Amino acid sequence: MTTSASSTLLRDARRIVVKVGSSLVTNEGRGLDETAIGEWSRQLASLVGGEGGRARELIMVSSGAIAEGMKRLGWSTRPREIRELQAAAAVGQMGLAQMYETKLRENGMRSAQVLLTHGDLADRERYLNARATLLTLLQHGVIPVINENDTVVNDEIKFGDNDTLGALVANLVEADALVILTDQRGLYSADPRRDPAAVFVQEAKAGDAALEAMAGGAGSSIGRGGMITKILAAKRAAGSGASTVIAWGREPDVLLRLARGEAIGTLLVAQTQKTQARKQWMADHLQLRGAVTVDDGAALKLRAEGKSLLPIGMTAVEGDFSRGDVIAIRDAQGVTLGRGLANYASAEARLLCRRPSSEFENLLGYLAEPEMVHRDNLVLSR
Repeated sequence: MTTSASSTLLRDARRIVVKVGSSLVTNEGRGLDETAIGEWSRQLASLVGGEGGRARELIMVSSGAIAEGMKRLGWSTRPREIRELQAAAAVGQMGLAQMYETKLRENGMRSAQVLLTHGDLADRERYLNARATLLTLLQHGVIPVINENDTVVNDEIKFGDNDTLGALVANLVEADALVILTDQRGLYSADPRRDPAAVFVQEAKAGDAALEAMAGGAGSSIGRGGMITKILAAKRAAGSGASTVIAWGREPDVLLRLARGEAIGTLLVAQTQKTQARKQWMADHLQLRGAVTVDDGAALKLRAEGKSLLPIGMTAVEGDFSRGDVIAIRDAQGVTLGRGLANYASAEARLLCRRPSSEFENLLGYLAEPEMVHRDNLVLSR
C-alpha cells in the first residue's frame, strides 16, 4: 500500500463530500449502474458506521438524472433545448433517488434527497437554510444525496457541472475533503491518449495555475466538461480549506482505501486551514448589515470560551437586516467583539433580546436555532 504524508488528510478527514459523474453512475449513458451504486453505498455505509475505528459524515453529490431520464424517455441523443433537458431531469431524478435510497437502505443507512440551485447558495438566507438542513441530516446519521435541481434552473444560473456543485457543497458544510470519482485515474501532465510522455500527477497544490494548463484549458477538447472542471472545483474547495482527490470511480474499495490513507488518484492539497479559511472569508468579504449589543456575561463567553451568541445575552439590536446577513457584535462599551451570520432578522432579534430559547416559539410562532450567531459562523476581532 502506498501512502504519503499528505494522504493522511483523507485518513483524518471526518466530513467528506463524494462526487460521482454521469459516466460512472449511468455506465456511459446506458442506464443507472445498479452494481456501481451499490458498491459506493456499501463503502459510504461502512465509513459512516466507523470503519477503521473512526465514524465519519458523508455527503454524496451525484450526477446522472438527465442521462437516466433520456433512457426512460427513449431518447438516444442528448437534447439541446433547456425545457427538454429539464423534463429529462425530472423523469430521471425519480430513478436516481430511488436507486440510492434502495442501495443505502440495503446497507443499513438512511438517505435524503436534496436538490440545489446556484441561487440557494448565492443567497445568504437560503445558504443558511441549506447548511442547517444538511448538518441536521448528518447529525442524525443520514446520508444526503445531492444533485443540481435541473428541473428549474436555466443556462444563466446552472452550476454548469456537478464538479462545481461538489465544491460548493464542500464549502457549505465545511467539509474536510472532497473526493471526485471519475472515469479517469486522475490528472496527467498532458493528455495521455495523445502524449506518451505524459506523467501522472500524484500530488499537487490546489489552485496551482499550472494544473489548469495540464488539464487542457477551458477551451480545449479534453478540458471542456472534463478534467478542467475538476481542477477548478478543487481550487474552489480549497478556498474553505478542503483538499480534493480525483480518482477512478471503479477502483475496488476506492473510498475505504482513501479513508485508510492510501494514495489513490491525484491529491490536490488545500493550502489554508479549514477554520482559518472560513473566518478569513467572514472577515474580508461580507458587508455588515447591522449590529447587536451584548451584556458582559455574553461578551466573556464569546471572548474567553468561544461560545455561540445566544439571544438571552443581547441587550440591543441596530439596523435592518435579514437572516443570513452579516452583523457586528458589540459589548456594552461599544467595542466590536466580532461579526457573524445572523440566524434571525432584526425584527425577530428585537423580540428575542434577553429571552431564553424556551420562549422562542411563543414569541415567533415557530422554533428555529437557539443561537443568534452560531460559533461556526462567527469570527472574533483581533
